[in-house]
Amino acid sequence: MPKNIIAEALLEIAEGIESGSFAKKPKIGLTILGSEHGVENMLEAARLAKSPAYDIVLIGPKQEGCDLETYEVSSEEEAHKKMEELLDKKVIDGCVTLHYTFPIGVSTIGRVVAPSTGREMLIATTTGTSSLNRVEGMLRNAIAGVSVAKSLGIEKPTVGVLNVDGAKQVERALETLIENGYDLELAESVRADGGAVLRGNDILRGVPDVCVTDSLTGNILMKVFSAFSTGGSYEATGFGYGPGVGKDFDRNICIVSRASGAPVVAHAIKYAADLVMGNFNKVKADEYKAVEGASFDKVIETLQPKKEAAEETETVEAPPKEIVTDSISGIEILDLEDAVQALWKEGIYAESGMGCTGPIVMITEANHAKAEEILKDKGFI
Repeated sequence: MPKNIIAEALLEIAEGIESGSFAKKPKIGLTILGSEHGVENMLEAARLAKSPAYDIVLIGPKQEGCDLETYEVSSEEEAHKKMEELLDKKVIDGCVTLHYTFPIGVSTIGRVVAPSTGREMLIATTTGTSSLNRVEGMLRNAIAGVSVAKSLGIEKPTVGVLNVDGAKQVERALETLIENGYDLELAESVRADGGAVLRGNDILRGVPDVCVTDSLTGNILMKVFSAFSTGGSYEATGFGYGPGVGKDFDRNICIVSRASGAPVVAHAIKYAADLVMGNFNKVKADEYKAVEGASFDKVIETLQPKKEAAEETETVEAPPKEIVTDSISGIEILDLEDAVQALWKEGIYAESGMGCTGPIVMITEANHAKAEEILKDKGFI
């Protein structure tokens, strides 16, 4: 047996006796080039993140006086190649890096601290693209967020959908999955009308464990949550933009911003280690198996854009005007006028409007039930 293997075994035994645990410690890489705050910021993050629970490995130029294991590279491009190599060879179990490009189908789950309660919340997602179809992407983001939450030890995470375009469709899709047997708990807004669609109040309080949104909105939220107290140039709080998650993507790569300060980068290192210790890839595989058992693919199909009719759009005259005091929500903004005309065609007077939760069709209270039935039948809600 080679001497270095014997030495490593003896070192692991000694560390196990000292720590009380003989489990193999995760190794988390950190690329140290590219930060707007310099290499010193990344080295400070590594110092802050030191823990007996995992080891930190640097990827970048050798630093004098630094006792951490280092793989020497001279550019960000080289750092990413070395990171991928070390992950694929299982030399490291996860890595924190900047400005990494994920393939389509993979996006990142941010982790923030709600300013009004101090409660942690996951933002699904913050960079990357889960799907080229916005609403499908948000639904996939929800599953990715739940997978991460469970690997962090949250047995039954609550899921809410931020009130952006497509939110109502995503909410309905999640409700359908639940009806199909998928074990999921929807969050409840603190606003008087409740529901799983979240307003600004909800995310400031960290109401859901997982806040579902599109990645561009999620990216803005990460900036605001991380740097609201510093003016934006230095991200001071939170855990960074998180791991890239996709069904068949197995590399544990956690993203931070070039503006991320040492405390955020340090938390990102811990986040990457938490995923390893939470057996994330297995948890994720189990979650996708569970949701696919609830006809996930069929639900995804219902979210695809409707094909335009070949014939010219029929001009429909409005029925006699009525005072509209009731409303139906859950209609996408681009379909709103078509929904109104669909009701006109059936002899129901309707108007389009914008409520506090998004687009609405306004009708009389007497016509509510019939109008809702028509809109469901036509696929608008």
